[in-house]
Amino acid sequence: MAVGSMLVIWSAGTASAYRASMRYLSVHLLGGVLLLAGVAGHVAGTGSAAFVRMALDSPAHWLILAGFLVNAGAPPLSAWLSDAYPEASWSGMVFLSAFTTKTAVYVLLRGFPGTELLVWVGLFMVFYGIIYALLENDMRRILAYSIVNQVGFMVTGIGIGTEMALNGAAAHAFTHIIYKALLLMSAGSVLYATGRRKCTDLGGLFRTMPLTAACGIVGALAISSFPLTSGFVSKSMISQAAGDEHLLWLWLALAAASAGVFLHAGIKYPWFVFFQKDSGLRPSEPPLNMRLAMLLFAALCIGLGIYFEPLYALLPFAASYVPYTGSHVVVQLELLLFSGLAFFVMLPMLLRTLTITLDSDWIYRRFAPVLVRGVEALAGMGWSAVRGRTLGAAGRVRALVYRFHGVGGVLARTSSTGGMAMWVAVLLAAYLVVYYL
Repeated sequence: MAVGSMLVIWSAGTASAYRASMRYLSVHLLGGVLLLAGVAGHVAGTGSAAFVRMALDSPAHWLILAGFLVNAGAPPLSAWLSDAYPEASWSGMVFLSAFTTKTAVYVLLRGFPGTELLVWVGLFMVFYGIIYALLENDMRRILAYSIVNQVGFMVTGIGIGTEMALNGAAAHAFTHIIYKALLLMSAGSVLYATGRRKCTDLGGLFRTMPLTAACGIVGALAISSFPLTSGFVSKSMISQAAGDEHLLWLWLALAAASAGVFLHAGIKYPWFVFFQKDSGLRPSEPPLNMRLAMLLFAALCIGLGIYFEPLYALLPFAASYVPYTGSHVVVQLELLLFSGLAFFVMLPMLLRTLTITLDSDWIYRRFAPVLVRGVEALAGMGWSAVRGRTLGAAGRVRALVYRFHGVGGVLARTSSTGGMAMWVAVLLAAYLVVYYL
């Protein structure tokens, strides 16, 4: 899967895509090594390779969990997703969004349901994605950070571990693939038509790309859990599970996160790309096949929001949850209304700027190369010193040897036979004296 994703990123054919794919591969090879080590330890300890529910009771299980979390985009390596996915081609990111993180959600559902640590990891991912998406200027990086945010909801549900929460995590993974693909299709259409990704270069595109704008808005409403969209019937199950377990603090955190999702993906993305200040660009709609794909996924987002029973029938446990109650709808509409009001009140603080957001990948993209160059410089200085001292000592040894054995040296002089015989006699006499003493 890591190699396949790398090839998809390569399909963009740019130098930045190649570099991002190498970083992507490095991170996922690390995750693969952690997973392999954990699997080997599990098999050695239990004698079984069956994939069953596991507790964090051994180093092997911790390694397996770490391998899964790398794929899920969990801290501290969350940055691989926002680094690599946006560098893919205008269509490549759509396919990338559907597989790696959702595979991680599946294996976490199977292997670690009810692990309390995942609640905290999921909440970190939720707010991490919101904050970085609000700071971001690149439309595709905004949507990449929102992937981390949405997977955080799923991981939190897995950590709660009840049947309602696990159903919500599974349902949300399914609906997320659809509405996220729709959002990325609309962003890909904009990239295809304009060749631009930064919000500072876009705006006012609804005039010539009304269908793309409308489909992007449907995706934005779905990711924001607007009633009558697919996100509402799945994400609300996770919040309800927190409420059922009387986890008030968690319910409040998820409610605040839902408002944050509407801020960065529900409003910021369509507002800055399709509306607000006119960029002067007048691109046409994308080709027919791209328009049909967006219409299909928009219909699925709305259809699953209205007719959700077939989705609930596929969930791991029997689903008795009723999403459309007065309290559910009113609370969600209140959240969306006031978060939308907050967005426009704080709009001067959210103006598009040419910024670069520092993330945890700064460690291996900036700090690590500087550290390696520093170590190389120190090693070079050390080698030069050692080499100089070694050559100096070798030169002195050579001079000493030459002094005795070189031309004109003491041991290289020509001596007469009689003189040599005398020295031999002297040495033998000395030997005899020492021997008898």
